[in-house]
Amino acid sequence: MFRCGINRWCAGEEKRVDSRTVYVGHHPTPGIETFLPPSFCDNRIVSSKYTYWNFIPKNLFEQFRRIANFYFLIIFLVQVIVDTPTSPVTSGLPLFFVIIVTAIKQGYEDWLRHKADNSVNKSPVYVVNQGRIVERQSEKIQVGDIVCVREDETFPCDLILLSSSRDDGTCYVTTASLDGESSQKTYFTVPDTSAFRTDREVDSLNATIECEQPQPDLYKFVGRVNVFCDKQEPTARSLGPENLLLRGATLKNTDKIYGVSIYTGMETKMALNYQGKSQKRSVVEKSINVFLIVYLCILVSKSLVGTTLKYVWQSDSRNDEPWYSAKTGKEKNANKLLKMFTDFLSYMVLFNFIIPVSMYVTVEMQKFLGSYFITWDKDMYDDHLGEGALVNTSDLNEELGQIQYVFTDKTGTLTENNMEFIECCIDGFKYKNVGIDLCVVDGISTNDGPRSRVCGMAGKEKEELFLRALCLCHTVQVKEDDKVDGLIKQQGCQCTYISSSPDEVALVQGAKKLGFTFQGVENNRMKIQNRDSEIEMYELLQVLSFDPVRRRMSVIVKESSGKIFLYCKGADSSIFPKVKAGKQDEIKLHVERSAVDGLRTLCVAYKELTQDEYDQISAQLHEAKMALKDRDKKLADVYDDIEIDLHLIGATAVEDKLQDQAAETVEALHSAGMSVWVLTGDKMETALATCFACRLFHTNMKLLELTTKNIQEFKARNEAKVHELLLELHKVVVQDKRCSSLSLLRSWSATQEYGLIIDGAALSLIMKPTQDGSTSNYKNLLLQICHRCTAVLCCRMAPLQKAQIVKMVKNTKDHPITLAIGDGANDVSMVLEAHVGIGLKGKEGRQAARNSDYAIPKFKHLQKLLLAHGHLYYIRIAHLVQYFFYKNLCFILPQFLYQFFCGYSQQPLYDATYLTFYNICFTSLPILLYGLLEQHISIEILKKDPSLYRNIANNALLQWKPFLYWTFLGLFNGLVFFFGAYFLYDNSTLAETGQVYGNWTFGTIVFTVLVFTVNLKLVLDTRYWTWVNHFVIWGSLAFFVVFSFFWGGIKWPFLTQQRMYFVFAQMLTSVSAWLTIILLITVSLVPDVVVKLLNKPLEKGRLQKYLVYNKAADSVSTPRSPVEPLLARSFSVES
Repeated sequence: MFRCGINRWCAGEEKRVDSRTVYVGHHPTPGIETFLPPSFCDNRIVSSKYTYWNFIPKNLFEQFRRIANFYFLIIFLVQVIVDTPTSPVTSGLPLFFVIIVTAIKQGYEDWLRHKADNSVNKSPVYVVNQGRIVERQSEKIQVGDIVCVREDETFPCDLILLSSSRDDGTCYVTTASLDGESSQKTYFTVPDTSAFRTDREVDSLNATIECEQPQPDLYKFVGRVNVFCDKQEPTARSLGPENLLLRGATLKNTDKIYGVSIYTGMETKMALNYQGKSQKRSVVEKSINVFLIVYLCILVSKSLVGTTLKYVWQSDSRNDEPWYSAKTGKEKNANKLLKMFTDFLSYMVLFNFIIPVSMYVTVEMQKFLGSYFITWDKDMYDDHLGEGALVNTSDLNEELGQIQYVFTDKTGTLTENNMEFIECCIDGFKYKNVGIDLCVVDGISTNDGPRSRVCGMAGKEKEELFLRALCLCHTVQVKEDDKVDGLIKQQGCQCTYISSSPDEVALVQGAKKLGFTFQGVENNRMKIQNRDSEIEMYELLQVLSFDPVRRRMSVIVKESSGKIFLYCKGADSSIFPKVKAGKQDEIKLHVERSAVDGLRTLCVAYKELTQDEYDQISAQLHEAKMALKDRDKKLADVYDDIEIDLHLIGATAVEDKLQDQAAETVEALHSAGMSVWVLTGDKMETALATCFACRLFHTNMKLLELTTKNIQEFKARNEAKVHELLLELHKVVVQDKRCSSLSLLRSWSATQEYGLIIDGAALSLIMKPTQDGSTSNYKNLLLQICHRCTAVLCCRMAPLQKAQIVKMVKNTKDHPITLAIGDGANDVSMVLEAHVGIGLKGKEGRQAARNSDYAIPKFKHLQKLLLAHGHLYYIRIAHLVQYFFYKNLCFILPQFLYQFFCGYSQQPLYDATYLTFYNICFTSLPILLYGLLEQHISIEILKKDPSLYRNIANNALLQWKPFLYWTFLGLFNGLVFFFGAYFLYDNSTLAETGQVYGNWTFGTIVFTVLVFTVNLKLVLDTRYWTWVNHFVIWGSLAFFVVFSFFWGGIKWPFLTQQRMYFVFAQMLTSVSAWLTIILLITVSLVPDVVVKLLNKPLEKGRLQKYLVYNKAADSVSTPRSPVEPLLARSFSVES
């Protein structure tokens, strides 16, 4: 583990050593006298943030990095050390409460991560040791151990497949937790090790594996195995991704396998793709910090002014030492600079309530309690799962209202990952499945006849040739009488089709519906049942695997009659150039029509081979497969030579079903001004069809490709190719002068729209540092192209590449707010990297949901989460923050002005009890309820008009203009409170008895006006009233009055000085006091009332315009519909 940590801290080590040598079973190879096994990282997984010994210092350090916490710590220490006008309890108690609660919350979350890590690290695994199986804990696996994994078990580390229980030396694996694909993939053993199938045999294997150092790319692996037999020269075989079983994948349809561990622990590909969880901070919190700095400057300025004027005042000896307050000897001999500094700190403490810690307590409570409204929302409850939304991080509620970029996974997020055969075209005629019958759309209807005897315009011979091609040209396997995760059980027979590609399963199912049933492979012979229920057997000679550049796959089979056929299927653009015969125009038209409908299309072709032609092909393939260098390129060249002069038979159309309302949700996000990017590990063709289906791309959009295929068209070095292609694409998208930065807001206009398609290989070249170590030029070009594009599709992305895309966008000059949504473990990195991470509770595990900030059942729920909840939470907390600064500026400004009339003696204007209770009892609950329940626009309108989301974009309510407005309002009110009371009380003989009121009465009048004004200001701002709002606002005012009578009406034995005794009650016996309070409250609220009256016609016009527009479509008759999902519905009807 120590070595693993050193490797991560010292990144240069792996660059110095390009490869590692692994001794299988820790056996020394022949010819080595002294065997010293190499040391590698152990198999322990660590996802926790803290340890028992560093939790307290690390957590305290992180918490005091927040400006507010650090500030209140300093204030508390000053109050403890220096003789200040207020008690240390007023600052220390709230601060310690916040620190302790936060520490407990974060400690509990990390304890859960420790618990999850231990459950993985302590899980039992089975290792071959001295010819027998030994059970060990997962964390104790070492590189070189031979591990036995049984069916439905998860691979504990990255393994090279040595042998399998299957006769053909293969095994089937699901990688849903890694790349999001729930379909099964086929992995292969090395021919020289596949015969070692028992514990003793595999333990006797003497071999070494040379491979590259750990890399995060899931789809790349380079290595070779050297097998030693007796004293002969070792046999070397190449190793590739098809031999590497990744940690986190699950063994399926195979009894057991043996594999040797080559990467363990934090060096596995899964761990390298894991992005460490860091604390996320919302844009509102950053704005609070900026405003806090401004108010800190105001605080320091006030303290400096007070300290300076105090010593100017005391420069006159009569003011410095009046006759009634002579100085002691100690005071006369005190250091003047130290005394000035102490006075400065005293002023800081006296004025520190301008930044109350209660604001942070209220914000935390608002976020925490507000998160329950998302959890309780019935509209975000899924009946099928039996679950609703889940909030894992309440700190980001308001960030949901500021999203500019949405990065979404495809498989299981936009789609159901459930392919369905829709239609096909045979020899130019369209066949479509309708219910349980079949009709020939372009020919004579045969719906009335039995399905097994359908013969349309294409003719029986052509139909059967096409259906045989569908039954033979694939890598589908048949599993009898079992269930496979993520795969569809065949109805009517006890078998399941499994494949590395879900659309292959759909095609085989489609052929079955048309009368040809694939029944599996036995001893390398494929068995199908034709329409006449006859069994046909074909010997499988070769499989020409699919690759993203070729975009085709083929099989070569031999009939029982001895004829040899090559069947090929692939994308239309890759099949048509290879075809020399067939109805190309008719089939091409069918393919184009299907693509417009959002269906995934494949063309099917064939050719017959002679025995001599096949022998030549077999020799070429054998030579290419045995190559240790450039094997993929040599195989691609051979495939390209073989797949020529084909006869086109027809085409298929398969639908990858979108999730319910996925397309509507994407359109709503676009209308709200968000840019939607699809990041997927799937093939480009699959992803492209999905993007058209979900309306991310449309037919009028010009698609630009930055893919491996395009790069290879440039005959130069890879780096030069990338640069040239980027420049070409940049030239294309910027030549339209009408494009502007406003296009980022998804404004559908008459200008040409562009969509960009980029794959993982191209992204790797862009991210790869150039000779000078810089990648910024390529990144900047790519970002400029992306900004000009309406939509972006990134395919064949490794999990870490998804996170790199998100990081690249969020670190641009404008620092946009990003959101990532996915459902599998392959999405965890990007979910953690984005400002807001959303996990779907899908079929592919709960890794993304557990690591996300919010978890929702379906993609469609994202619409309400952002457009309604996000919008409202941002409005609420923005108002809450501005209101807190406003009410505390009103609170402290009279205290500052009072110093000019008390000889700068640091005399408090308010009683200490009022100082403590102002933010805790008298003004805290109304703004908290406002932050939980306020709806300036109803949720129904927010959902129906996504463009309203743009009104709050770019942190609109926490910019300098609204901040200065609130600050001006606070300054105006503070001046009115103080000078209004001062001038109206110029004649201090107010009581009928002629009693003169003192400074505590003056301060109480100012405080009374203050409490009523700030609460009534909230009354003016509230648009959504419930009985709870009424109870809290009027209850707070009533509590202030009752408390003031109670506090001043009793002689409290624990108080040495009872300054407020009967002050409040006697003040209210004066008619002048009543008139003063009412007049000052009215004058203070006048500016806000005027501003609201001026804004009301504009808001009413916009609302009426919206209602008129929607009334015809949705019959919206009222602008204030009830908000059913929220708890507020149970309180009252809004006024």
